[in-house]
Amino acid sequence: MAHYRSIRDFDWPMLVITLSICALGVLQIFSATHDTKWHNAWWKQLLWLALAIGLMWVITSIDYHTLLGQVPILYSGGVIMLLVTVVIGATVFGGKRWIPIFGFKLQISEFLKPILVLVIARFLAELKGEALEGRDLLKLGGLVGLPVLLVMFQPDLGTALTYIPIAISGAVIAGIRWRHLLVMGLLAALVIPAGWYVLKDYQRARLVTFLDPGRDPKGQGYQVIQSKIAVGSGGMWGRGVTHGTQTQLQFLPVPHTDFIVSAFAEEHGFVGVVVMLGLFFLLLMQIVQNAQTAPDRAGMYICMGVATLLLFHLLVNVGMAVGRMPVTGIPLPLMSSGGSNLLSVFLMLGLVNNVRLRRFVN
Repeated sequence: MAHYRSIRDFDWPMLVITLSICALGVLQIFSATHDTKWHNAWWKQLLWLALAIGLMWVITSIDYHTLLGQVPILYSGGVIMLLVTVVIGATVFGGKRWIPIFGFKLQISEFLKPILVLVIARFLAELKGEALEGRDLLKLGGLVGLPVLLVMFQPDLGTALTYIPIAISGAVIAGIRWRHLLVMGLLAALVIPAGWYVLKDYQRARLVTFLDPGRDPKGQGYQVIQSKIAVGSGGMWGRGVTHGTQTQLQFLPVPHTDFIVSAFAEEHGFVGVVVMLGLFFLLLMQIVQNAQTAPDRAGMYICMGVATLLLFHLLVNVGMAVGRMPVTGIPLPLMSSGGSNLLSVFLMLGLVNNVRLRRFVN
């Protein structure tokens, strides 16, 4: 009976929306790579998707309270694996971000996302006060700050930045005092300028060309300029699958990963992008609804952490494609080619579904 109820209560709308977005992604990966050296990327994405659905089912079947109980082990294991990545990780594009496992290259920093969602949910759910105290914020900052620093050391500024919104949304929901917000704002105003000297040369160049891509049109500004041309050339209805000139003539760099939105906009137009963003909106609303019906605070924090992280990914990636955000290498969830991010997102959606299935449990 319990098994029947769990199948019936599974969040089928969320799964259908998710798979619809994935289908758009696979179609665009096929279109963007069919005449390139990455021409088999679309069926590899399908294999990753099959594995991701299996992982989602597994994580759904384990009570999230059991997972919360294993948070110290999960967090410690995640930090250790980040350290291992820095030491023995495969170097790709100048960064040590991947570890070869069973013939696959997995980006460990992606799997810290669901772990941090659980870590922050447990930490905030166990607090007794009505609002966060200063010491609570320091502990929260320490829990998130360590993985952020380790990932920045790889170096991977984009992924490191994605950890922070999970903590911020949790702190806001838990109740953050205005004086603490003011202090954090002042600290940020002091730290951000100093951070300029910590960035690598190519990271500084990205920020400078973000403000003025035309100053280096054939170098650091090339990606953004070509991306904006691709988005604009799509018009209202798009040029059609495999008919985008910027994409098919390979003016647009990596059109199946970081700039998949640009390729999609060129081939499916404004209407296609509206449909895509509409699906993401429905997915986020479905996750928020699960947060509202969560049986406890921990479940609510899990759902809102996942929603915030996906929203951050969406805003930054789409903003990057239209020149409103610096190029940071943050993928578009469920659509960009790549196994690690897809597995990570499905693990997080599995956590959301986990909370949903136990909403009537006392």
